[in-house]
Amino acid sequence: MKLLLDTHALLWWLFDDPRLSERVRGAVGAPSNQIFVSSASAWEISTKFRLGKLPSAHVLAQDMGEWFRKAGFTELSITVAHAQRAGSWTQQHRDPFDRMLAAQSAMENLPLVSSDKALPAFGIELFW
Repeated sequence: MKLLLDTHALLWWLFDDPRLSERVRGAVGAPSNQIFVSSASAWEISTKFRLGKLPSAHVLAQDMGEWFRKAGFTELSITVAHAQRAGSWTQQHRDPFDRMLAAQSAMENLPLVSSDKALPAFGIELFW
């Protein structure tokens, strides 16, 4: 199975947060599954850390790439096509990070691991 982590799911996995569902824990922890992390999540974490909205991520913000590699995750870069899709959707979702993750989920045919109830408006598959 291939899955794309939403930023909150990524953080909850890395910091063993109890809000992460048991279904997600099992899927992300299964060695046979390929778990993707978007560059958008690194951008979001860095931005929120800089703004003081995510102070607990100070260790993560110093070297996210290493954290992701140690977790066995695959990086998903943002392409021009992803950006065009994210920017052109007419859905009323204002969060640019969520829009990008939804675009990547749709274009790469990857279910998005998220508990965000607003994301199904993009017609993507959620895994929770």
